[in-house]
Amino acid sequence: MQVSNSRSSDAEEKRPLRRLFLPSLVVSYFATSPIGIVTGLFLLSMAGDFSVSRGVMGQINTLSSAVSVVFALLMGVLSVRFKHKSLLLAGLVALSVSAVGCYLAWDFNSVFAAYALSGVGIAMVGPMCIALVGEHLALSRRAGAVGQIVAGGSLAYLVGAPIMGVLAGFGGWRMPLLGFVIPFSLVSLLLAFVGAPSKPSDNEASREEHTYVEGLREIVSHRSPIGCLIGNVLRNAAFAAVLFYSAAFFIERFALPEGIASLVILGAALSYTLGSIASGLLVNKYGRKPSTVLTALLAGLFTVSYAFLPNLWLSFVLLSVASWFSGMVASSASSLTLEQVPGFRGSMMSMGSAATSLGSVVGASVGGVALIYFDYEVLGSILGGMGIISAVVFQLLTTDPTRNKDSKQA
Repeated sequence: MQVSNSRSSDAEEKRPLRRLFLPSLVVSYFATSPIGIVTGLFLLSMAGDFSVSRGVMGQINTLSSAVSVVFALLMGVLSVRFKHKSLLLAGLVALSVSAVGCYLAWDFNSVFAAYALSGVGIAMVGPMCIALVGEHLALSRRAGAVGQIVAGGSLAYLVGAPIMGVLAGFGGWRMPLLGFVIPFSLVSLLLAFVGAPSKPSDNEASREEHTYVEGLREIVSHRSPIGCLIGNVLRNAAFAAVLFYSAAFFIERFALPEGIASLVILGAALSYTLGSIASGLLVNKYGRKPSTVLTALLAGLFTVSYAFLPNLWLSFVLLSVASWFSGMVASSASSLTLEQVPGFRGSMMSMGSAATSLGSVVGASVGGVALIYFDYEVLGSILGGMGIISAVVFQLLTTDPTRNKDSKQA
């Protein structure tokens, strides 16, 4: 099955693509992040408006992640039955509706329900962006394209967070939704409609003869795809130490004001973005599996280390390095996962999305327990250790199906 699928994919690579193809995917991936930034920056304000505690308000993130995991699994079925572009557009519509619903929310239950819809959008948009790359770009171009798409998600923190902070000064937490999130969601929808190819690839067309059960069997009956899924859970759990807990670490350990601590997150986001882009060069030179193993190992090691240093600047440098390698492993692991089951890329990437969302849930939960009973050093050691274990999993359980192709092209 994989040989014929590879041939059809090679034939598809000869078809011309619109110039907006890759930019539309980068912008679409960017659109998955801004609504989450709103809840991160303005959680306390939202809790005050809806008369609930900070902890209760924070549960909207838990619900969104859980919805994303469940719907990502459902996407495995949908990606066999529908075109990838159609699913991408449906996901962007879900994100737009979620943003409008949050803006119009009148109580906690309404914002709770509206924000949960963002989990559906994220589960649809992310996997389809990567799957479209696999279906329509030549093998030699895929790693760089995946790196740019992943960087688009982190770029939202660099661009969106400062703009939202300014907008909130004019109208509270709802103004960033009205002035940034909703317009950008609609722009991304329009750009994807114009830029993503309407004609299905040969692989997509041939899937009409197959079923989701066949795709699932192809995934679970081979060690390498399963290894990719396990590795993605562990490496994204490790990143939770940076994403969810680094700001609190710098505030508590070095007595930084919240405004200054937010700059730490922007610095980490910049490192992550640059690492994601640089990953394409590493993958093309050394291969998908070696790049994933190396960057997962280094991301885990530096995640462990940053919490142990008593010096603010040294700790920030190590956090930035951890973010750099976290961005690299996110891109290289996505490139490796993309190539596992060529005939069912949509199903594979949907399960990969479920794995990364599950990793976020695991990382956030384990990190919270670590802080309740221990401290940041233990948190960093446990979550960073998961990153190190992910490198072992990628090394022992996965293979790169494109290795022979890469050597022939070289």
